[in-house]
Amino acid sequence: DLQICQHRTPTCCTKKMEESYQAAVRRERTQSIQALNFELKYMIVGHITAFQEAFESLLRFAENRTSSLFETAYRPVAKEAAEPVKELFTDLSLYILGAETTVESAVLRFFDSLFPLVYSRLINPGITDLSEDYTECLRLTRQDINPFGRYSKNLVTELSKSLWASRMLSQALSLGIEVINTTEHAALTKECSRALVKMQYCPHCQGLTLIRPCVGYCLNVMRGCLASVSELDAQWREYISTLEYLTNEMAASHDLEIALSEIRNSINEAILHAQLNGPQLSATVDKVCGQPKQRGENLLSDNIVPVKEAAETQTFVMAHASLNTKRREFISYMKRSRTFYASIAERLCDGDLVMRDSSTCWNGEDVV
Repeated sequence: DLQICQHRTPTCCTKKMEESYQAAVRRERTQSIQALNFELKYMIVGHITAFQEAFESLLRFAENRTSSLFETAYRPVAKEAAEPVKELFTDLSLYILGAETTVESAVLRFFDSLFPLVYSRLINPGITDLSEDYTECLRLTRQDINPFGRYSKNLVTELSKSLWASRMLSQALSLGIEVINTTEHAALTKECSRALVKMQYCPHCQGLTLIRPCVGYCLNVMRGCLASVSELDAQWREYISTLEYLTNEMAASHDLEIALSEIRNSINEAILHAQLNGPQLSATVDKVCGQPKQRGENLLSDNIVPVKEAAETQTFVMAHASLNTKRREFISYMKRSRTFYASIAERLCDGDLVMRDSSTCWNGEDVV
């Protein structure tokens, strides 16, 4: 009553053993594909972690620099500006990790929150009444009167260019893990598991436990079994090319490190621009939001504090040169895995599964 290992001579197998063999080949195939995938998956997971740690480190550094700008140059607003600064960098971090947000909305929300503080503490430091309604009016007015000039838009443009590639790379790496996990658990067809039993275990039914499959026979069976997986070859090659493009974009002129380190300078220029145009801004705001209560003379001139340009940018870029090294290492490894899915049958037939240096092997029917 054998279904797979039918043979003319007597056999020591039963139908139940054939069923056990089918379960065994399914388990073994999953394990062997997992073993092949392990190094590739380990590499991608390791770099997801490394890139995310590097992004977070860069963001923290840039956030600290931005906070120190307010503490050293704009002390009247430092305490209240801490929350908007924190929100800005949280939003940028979420954007890189793939959240449904945009760089533009994060940056403009920050400047919306900043304008009431700059207006009431730096441009008109005599204001005592800063009600919720008045603050909201200032936030809305910011969008119309553009107190920060071109600097807010410039910051959006620069960050969008540099963070886009980081966001895409982060998403692409996660997609790679998804693809690998899916192929690991691809179900074997009934025909495939029968072919694998015939190749690996039918010789045992004849007492030939040391004979292994012939190389060509193994390749034919494996290619048939993994036809759906090897069809990924073209898309996998394209995926590797996309990763290469994204890592090159990250290291190109819109460099992430430099863009983040420049946030502080852009915000400083934006605040200086607003202060220098204080009288015109006040006239417009008074028309739109009304005149708030004053506490005496305007102290505008005392509040424009020139910021000493910290010689941190060069150190910052050098300290994160390791990010460039990680990119290069990663893409070099991934390029070597271009043929991963095209050669999966060959790799599974390599090693202990087949008989390489022997004059005899199993061809599915007999020892040859």
